Amino acid sequence: MASAGGGNNGGDVLPDIHRAGDSKTLLKSNALYQYILDTTVLPQEPPCLRELRHLTDKHELALMASPADEMQLLGMLVKMIGAKNAIEVGVFTGHSLLATALALPDDGKVVAIDRDRRCYDGVGRAAVAKAGVAHKVDFREGVALDVLDQLLAADGSEGKFDFAFVDADKANYVNYHERLLRLVRVGGLVVYDNTLWGGAVAMPPGAPMSAMDRSVSAAIKVLNAFVAADPRVEACQLPVADGVTICRRTV
Repeated sequence: MASAGGGNNGGDVLPDIHRAGDSKTLLKSNALYQYILDTTVLPQEPPCLRELRHLTDKHELALMASPADEMQLLGMLVKMIGAKNAIEVGVFTGHSLLATALALPDDGKVVAIDRDRRCYDGVGRAAVAKAGVAHKVDFREGVALDVLDQLLAADGSEGKFDFAFVDADKANYVNYHERLLRLVRVGGLVVYDNTLWGGAVAMPPGAPMSAMDRSVSAAIKVLNAFVAADPRVEACQLPVADGVTICRRTV
């Protein structure tokens, strides 16, 4: 989830689609969403993940966090494919990183990439250690494209990874896609967050929205069209959280 900011469209300042206090779901019924959380999500949420979620919700950039139902989905995907090696592009406090690390086997490893690790060090690092999965985390601080290129340059890295989750700058999603498809094995998954952007991707041209929403939704639409036409993957787009797209590498 991306953070909120002001925007200007035609001289009128419009609110961003994502605002503090909004439910992190595309469902039109908050009661239905709460039913899903209460029935199948929160009762199964690991206490350490719940604790980090609550800490993240108090952060000034809490809008960047992903909700509990999305974390449940990520963990299940990791387990379903028997992933051992993972990549996360965009870490923030480490909420989704912890969800991935918990789902990996004890000898698994997740390469966590973020250009600034202060939010992770200040909020999530202690929670990851408390959960007993710090040994699974390989944090790489730096520009994500540079770090991915470094991974590709390393011997034996192509096709080494089973799973990747991307929740970072949307303008580079297609660039991340090209690199991750080389790093993730055939049959592995690459998962993208925020691929429906509050429904903005389906709004008609000229619909009123903030400058940020217009820019980000345009970048997301480029990714969605690219993935849908990509013969190297099978893609499934889900209306979970703010939109989650799952790509399975086929060749």
